[in-house]
Amino acid sequence: MNSKIIGGILLVVGTTIGAGMLALPVATAQLGFFGSVFLLVACWAIMTASAFLFLEVNLYLPPNSNLISMAGATLGKGGQVITWGFYLLLLYSILCAYMAGGGDLLHYILNPLGIHLSPNQGSVLFAILFGSIVYLGMRSVDYVNRGLMFGKMGALVLLIALILPFVTGANLASGEFKHISSPGSITIAVLAFTSMMIIPSLRTYFNDDIKALRKVIFFGSLIPLICYIAWDMVILGVIPLYGSPSMLEISQSDTGNSDLLVALKSLLQKETITIVANFFTSICMATSFLSISLSLSDFLADGLKVAKKGLFGNAIIFGGTFVPPLIGVVLYPDAFQRGLKYAGISCLILMLLMPAVMAWRGRYRLALADGGVQQIAGGKVLLIVLITFAVIMVGFGLKGVL
Repeated sequence: MNSKIIGGILLVVGTTIGAGMLALPVATAQLGFFGSVFLLVACWAIMTASAFLFLEVNLYLPPNSNLISMAGATLGKGGQVITWGFYLLLLYSILCAYMAGGGDLLHYILNPLGIHLSPNQGSVLFAILFGSIVYLGMRSVDYVNRGLMFGKMGALVLLIALILPFVTGANLASGEFKHISSPGSITIAVLAFTSMMIIPSLRTYFNDDIKALRKVIFFGSLIPLICYIAWDMVILGVIPLYGSPSMLEISQSDTGNSDLLVALKSLLQKETITIVANFFTSICMATSFLSISLSLSDFLADGLKVAKKGLFGNAIIFGGTFVPPLIGVVLYPDAFQRGLKYAGISCLILMLLMPAVMAWRGRYRLALADGGVQQIAGGKVLLIVLITFAVIMVGFGLKGVL
């Protein structure tokens, strides 16, 4: 496996593991650890299948085609309009959540050093630091992401090893499986496996090497599943469901990320764990922010037909990428939880429902899949199952928002 494939896998992992991972224990706390494992495995299988369908539809079109072009080719003008709305809502919601979470963490980390930033100031600083890397392009994002990802995975393994001795069976056994249908749990779990928006950028980067892309997508989604299960185990095994601090208490807070760190510090009284946890949560935000920002900038360039070069082009694309979510963070103090909630709905529609619908149209109505471009077996049965599941999940998701 060459370094470029490893870099691609890390980009998928970096896109996947972010704010969704930090929110997972909180979202699945009432379900309990064993129930959360079932939910995570189910969501991983479904979202991985959807990712291969997304790749298939993207391969119907020339390189540098993004979701707008994919929707137009398979669903027509109406599909493009729907895609514009929900895709912008999805990526802006995620970026808004990451900026809010990143600002919250910078505020929490820098305060002991005598640097006093408000959460909003932290969000602006976070956006400037990592937005500048996105501005430099795909290669810069790849190399910076590789370094951050090795740091992230090393910190995660160390953090799990340090917390594991404090896990109790009583905490792991808390929660009830009946909460499996909780809208919040489902939408956050689905969102935690959202990485397919990076696929068009990866396709260009790998020059249509489909074999390499399949490896990147599969392993890039499998690694987060393993990490999520381990992360849920140590967090749900240490922080009780009830009491103070507790998972239910954290779930009702607007600053869940820093509250989670405070709870670990309070319960474990281990400075080493606090330092590693601060480092890990900060990198989680950074790596996903890089990938999501890159995906949104490519989406805007494709949809607006504006090249990412020159003063005018860069102002349109990168202003459109970073300014709206920053405004959202300033206007809404609960932007982290609010962003994830709306991102979950958009994700269910765009990353679960639409790939199956576009593949159906491409395969069976427009004959765009001729020539062996199909990326997953199962035929019409798989597509019907995915579409049905997506519609049900969208219903659950809307119930949680409304």
